[in-house]
Amino acid sequence: MRNKPFLWILLAVPYLALCFPQLYARTTPVLLGFPFFYWYQFAWVVLTSALLTLVYRALKD
Repeated sequence: MRNKPFLWILLAVPYLALCFPQLYARTTPVLLGFPFFYWYQFAWVVLTSALLTLVYRALKD
């Protein structure tokens, strides 16, 4: 665990990506009929799950 402290920083990426809604609060581009605001947030749900899995597996002893 001591040799991989940088992996914990990956957990801050979703927080920072969603922390400032004024950056993604818009309607375009539209994906499958969903405005950008909605599909951007949903994409981060999937990406956060992947990041959590990556960090968990890397730090698991």
